[in-house]
Amino acid sequence: MSIPRLWLSTLCMCLPITVFCQNAQLPTYEMHVSLNEIWDRAEKNNKALLAQNQKLVQSEEEVIQSKREQLPELGLAGNVARVTNMPVYTHGLFNGPDMFPVLHYTYTLGGEAQFLLYNGGKVKRNIEIEKIKHEVATEIRNSTRNEMRFKAASWYLTLKRSYFFRTLLREDIKEQEKLLLQIREMHKNGVVLKTDVLRAELRLSNQQMNLKEVENNIIIGSAQLDVVSGLPDSVIIVPDTLPRQIASPLLAGNETTQVNSALANDFTYKIAEAELAGSKLQLKQVQANLSPKVGLFADFKYSYPQIFLYPYEGAIYSIGLYGVKVSMPLSELYRNKHRVAAARSSIVQKEIQLSDKRDELAVQVKQLYIKYNESLERIDVAKTSIKRAEENLRIFRETYLNQLSLMTDLLDAENQLLQARFDLASANIASDMLYYQLQKTIGIL
Repeated sequence: MSIPRLWLSTLCMCLPITVFCQNAQLPTYEMHVSLNEIWDRAEKNNKALLAQNQKLVQSEEEVIQSKREQLPELGLAGNVARVTNMPVYTHGLFNGPDMFPVLHYTYTLGGEAQFLLYNGGKVKRNIEIEKIKHEVATEIRNSTRNEMRFKAASWYLTLKRSYFFRTLLREDIKEQEKLLLQIREMHKNGVVLKTDVLRAELRLSNQQMNLKEVENNIIIGSAQLDVVSGLPDSVIIVPDTLPRQIASPLLAGNETTQVNSALANDFTYKIAEAELAGSKLQLKQVQANLSPKVGLFADFKYSYPQIFLYPYEGAIYSIGLYGVKVSMPLSELYRNKHRVAAARSSIVQKEIQLSDKRDELAVQVKQLYIKYNESLERIDVAKTSIKRAEENLRIFRETYLNQLSLMTDLLDAENQLLQARFDLASANIASDMLYYQLQKTIGIL
């Protein structure tokens, strides 16, 4: 085989591998996305929320259907039949019958209408029950949306914290590289020991590894938000770096104000209230089983032959009936007792659950309110710690370069400053997390 042919065949074998490798690593690009944009995208792509939207549509249709139950019932019916011969045992069953002539075909076509006038108010009450079910479906949908927004905010803030950490590590690595150059120069001049150079190199390599870990966390966190918001996998989300605006109606008032706001807006508490109202209506429905049923009816038909009234006739006839129909369910006098007792027990159960939810919500709001105020204080403490750590590092750098302190003291001072900056970033993110969690609990997220 000649050299050109060998080169061409080798190129053809390597070309699919090259194309595969290029396709395996899709190009990525960064996109600045705000939290509100994440929420808007998530509401359009969240499957749990889309399912709740369909349940809401279903409950709306059921409300409309319950109202249609007030309309009169209309029906159309007909039949065609063949009539057999009719033996009549005039002389007893054990003697031969006499056969009477009959018309061998019969058919009927007619319509009927019924209109319910009174049934103990069960129809109108059923409409109210369906409206309550629709209200519950609405609150469940809102609660699902609330949970989705908080989960997205949690991932978004975690990603934001990773970006803060990356910035801090990059700045620290630059400072460490400058310091390492100075230490190496001092080692050449015989001012410091080789161990000082090794310690500085070790710290720099550790920080570079930490930076790699943070960058991987950014990729993972961005992938989570890509799935939630429906963005392509190739998008690396860059969150807003601006601080959250503290001014909000959430922070107005004291703990009691926050608890009252939660009781007025919390979706799970509204659901418990609606279920209690539904149980009370259900008790009235059960009690209405003893009520009489009053309605109007009308019936009109064509039939053959005429055997409805005497004298009979082998011809088509038509007849109409209309009037008032009244019925009384006497059996419910002894069958309905335990249904009523069960309905009353359900009301007591719902009242206990509502009271328990009220207490649980009050404790949760108070706890979050206290923790949120504590997080604001922690931010102030972290800022003060940074100022002190910066001054401490400045002193140790000067003393180390003047050979008045050890390398370990300098590294400890640098670690303290970096940790203080990490603590401030974490405190800001934790405060934001508590802020959104408190909003979620109160029901205004």
